[in-house]
Amino acid sequence: MTHSFQLSALACACLATLSFSNAWAQNAAPGVPSEIVITGNPLGRDSTTVPVSTLGRADLLERGQSTLGETLSGLPGVSSTYFGPSASRPIIRGLDGDRIRVLNNSASSLDASALSYDHAVPLDVLSTDRIEVLRGPAALLYGGSAVGGVVNVIDNRIPRAPISGVLGRAQLQAGTGNDERSVAGLVEAGNERFALHLDGFDRRTGDVRVPVSLDCTKPGSPANARRICNSASTARGGALGASTFWDHGFLGASVNSYQSDYGTVAEDQVTIGMKTTRYALEGQVRQLPGWFESVKARLSHTDYQHTEFEGTQAGTVFANKGQDLRIEARHRPLAGWQGVVGVQTESSRFSAVGDEAFAPFSRTRSQALFVHEELPTAWGQVTAGARWESVRVESLGNPELDRFDEGIGAKKFTPFSVAAGAVFKLSPTWSFTGNAAVTQRAPKDYELFANGPHLATHAWEIGNKDLGLEKSKSLDGGLAWKSGPNRMVVTAFASQFANYIGLMNTGDYRDEEGKPVGPEGAGDEGVLPLQLYQGVRAKFQGLEVNGRQRLWQKASTLDLDWRADTVRATNSSTGEPLPRISPMRVGATLVHSHGPWSAKLGADWHAAQKRVPDGSRSTVAYTLVNASVSYRQKLDTTVLQWFARLDNLTDQLAYSASSILTSTAFGKSPLPGRSFKLGVQASF
Repeated sequence: MTHSFQLSALACACLATLSFSNAWAQNAAPGVPSEIVITGNPLGRDSTTVPVSTLGRADLLERGQSTLGETLSGLPGVSSTYFGPSASRPIIRGLDGDRIRVLNNSASSLDASALSYDHAVPLDVLSTDRIEVLRGPAALLYGGSAVGGVVNVIDNRIPRAPISGVLGRAQLQAGTGNDERSVAGLVEAGNERFALHLDGFDRRTGDVRVPVSLDCTKPGSPANARRICNSASTARGGALGASTFWDHGFLGASVNSYQSDYGTVAEDQVTIGMKTTRYALEGQVRQLPGWFESVKARLSHTDYQHTEFEGTQAGTVFANKGQDLRIEARHRPLAGWQGVVGVQTESSRFSAVGDEAFAPFSRTRSQALFVHEELPTAWGQVTAGARWESVRVESLGNPELDRFDEGIGAKKFTPFSVAAGAVFKLSPTWSFTGNAAVTQRAPKDYELFANGPHLATHAWEIGNKDLGLEKSKSLDGGLAWKSGPNRMVVTAFASQFANYIGLMNTGDYRDEEGKPVGPEGAGDEGVLPLQLYQGVRAKFQGLEVNGRQRLWQKASTLDLDWRADTVRATNSSTGEPLPRISPMRVGATLVHSHGPWSAKLGADWHAAQKRVPDGSRSTVAYTLVNASVSYRQKLDTTVLQWFARLDNLTDQLAYSASSILTSTAFGKSPLPGRSFKLGVQASF
């Protein structure tokens, strides 16, 4: 009750500030242009010292997949969890789960995707304008859960700048590899004072084609076919948003829904029905009097639920409801320093009802203070930031399962994180960046209180209520060169964890009721290995390189894009490798442009991953070849963007080293085979 009151009070204070500033701004001079949103730079500049990748509309049109993880996989340092074609979360520099912060318009995306590999992220690229990916712990402005990086999915469901007249976009696409049929559209209308946004999408896919025949026991499906059994899916959603503007700010609101039904692929007859509804309120005022130039605030409420069905019968139901409030105030320069200070508060209530509820009901509350500062210099720029959090994680047990009774209680944590970075302009074409961070993360509810069968990991998981803060120290350094169309970026990184919280094998086994089973029962139906959440010492180190070289420039251009990355992760307490680490990857793409035409031909080689811990399966090397062509056509006030893409041109059989399915259900879900996709996007 106290926390709800605090959240409401902060929200009211935020809105009161915006209302007061609205009245004050009506008599002020004309406003300034809207800021560019850069996740790693809250000051709104188009540069940042931390490693960042951005995918705009054209990139998403070309490489967009049905999941966030697969859409981003292949970016420098980014792989995916790949629990089949319908559930995939980003992995950044070998870190996944709650070490990667997934945001929606810089606000928390409250769901259960980090809880389990088979839980999808309730976001679709069909309704997205841009995705920004920050690599490394310098993204601590967004919490200890951002130690690996941040993925910010940005849309315009709350218009942040005036819209003149009526604008729109529609997209149609179809694919052969999964029999995809997708449609999406949006309409925006407004004037200098008001703006309205409306969008919707519908994506339907069948079982995914692969280069090898697989068995299937799902009723209505072939017993043996070159498809991933139970991989069909449907996803649909939409949003309505509106904003009002004054000379120096705006205030807007939106409501959006997302629904998805998909197979879990690890089990032939288990499907998931997911639904989430999100309400958001956002505003900003600029050119304030006094110490602060501007104030920005975001408030959201999310209601998430998904049900696991065994055939047609509903099984375990997972739900998560929560609120997130974030307020940022940009201060005027102080001794040359420019920056923002802010507060953030989050509250979520999780529940799992059913036989496969491996975590109890829980409530998590957190409050945070943060600061981000920048000092422009003659030779570059210096940045510094800090974040203090107060986190309370409480187990509420489960009225249907008494095995959680012993874990009932609350744990309190006070993580504190600091980071600093700098960019040095060595010459007009060369620059060097460096970042250092000391980060702390509070354990999640399931890491503290889990006790049950988790079929996604094929284990009986036990939490550890004695866990302390996860602590890490990290460094990264980058060298960048740019001359005309040519560019190159090389980044090296290293992270040392004093208390890396991971799910570790114990060598023991449990049956379906949680009773101990001897080693002789390993492999029997219903017997699962016992795994315990523990804190260990760990280290991550790696290298990321990418660039572009102009090969030809006449009436047309020919460029070579190239990329490579590698990461090495070790459990320092045992000397064993950490599991699900992507191997070395090397790729190159030829890009030809001629007027409205563009064509690409590329290949990505993935090395064999033999450096795996006991209980994990190694993977062999493979190469994926891809090609695409696009054509931009202008018809009066409408622009048509036609595109065609051919993925896995050679129909290569491959298994993901970063997917848990490779170890727990090998052969059930290889990477997709050859697929041809054709589509068009119309903008007016």
